[in-house]
Amino acid sequence: MGILLGKETKVLVQGITGNEGSFWTERMLAAGTRIVGGVTPGKGGAKVYGVPVYNTVREVVEKQGAEASVIFVPPPFAKDATFEALEAGLKLIVLLVDGLPVQDALEVRTYARERGAYVIGPNNPGMATIGEAMLGFIPVWLADVYQPGNIGVIARSGSLINEVCSQIVAAGLGISTCIGLGGDPVPGTTLTEVLAVFQADEHTSGVVIIGEVGGSMEEDAADFMKAGGFTKPAVAFIAGRSAPPGKKMGHAGAIMTLGRGSVQSKESALQSAGVEIARRPSEVGRLLREIV
Repeated sequence: MGILLGKETKVLVQGITGNEGSFWTERMLAAGTRIVGGVTPGKGGAKVYGVPVYNTVREVVEKQGAEASVIFVPPPFAKDATFEALEAGLKLIVLLVDGLPVQDALEVRTYARERGAYVIGPNNPGMATIGEAMLGFIPVWLADVYQPGNIGVIARSGSLINEVCSQIVAAGLGISTCIGLGGDPVPGTTLTEVLAVFQADEHTSGVVIIGEVGGSMEEDAADFMKAGGFTKPAVAFIAGRSAPPGKKMGHAGAIMTLGRGSVQSKESALQSAGVEIARRPSEVGRLLREIV
């Protein structure tokens, strides 16, 4: 068992009848995810891979006991879909959409915190507790990339999750839960918030942080560690070492300000907090073996 998501978690899929929603529902079911219902307004009564479809989130909560949601809806409808899940009382929501307006993201984060819920994303690949359940599109069925174990993984980059996890497995270790936070400037859940949950998880003995140039989440996490909020062994890889200064990068969160946000400033902050720094993904496994 890892954090937030396990094999017993009852999950609903918002947008389940769309192309992406139905495609990934089949794979999430194959990964062991306990999907108890889907939601598409106006299509209640249908079924997708045997999963009953309802018109509202509240129906799935009341009739099937859903506890978590994964959202496959276009950006213009993503905020309303997330608010519907929060108002129905769900405490874990994975918001995969790319292109959510910043104002919408701010409102989602504020409302989620008021409700005491975790919104993972947007602009992310999802999350998975390896060997138990997956929400999103993380390829947990690849045995040389994902094996269950006791290393937590937190990433801003979706593609680098797969690369780094494969290095962890190659080193003879495994993963408890991996979480993609997304590369947008306003994530629903921050690196520091996830570290606090991993700190409390008895099945996680260390973490890997996959950061990137821009924003200040990694520096904030370093401050959190120095204050004693996270004390387990940690390795970090920060992507963007060769990014040219002053050039706009792909992720909306890749903005450097006032000495914070560069690869060097993030590595320096994390190193001063006791985190081992990998200069390339292939170093992650070796460093973990030395400290865990």
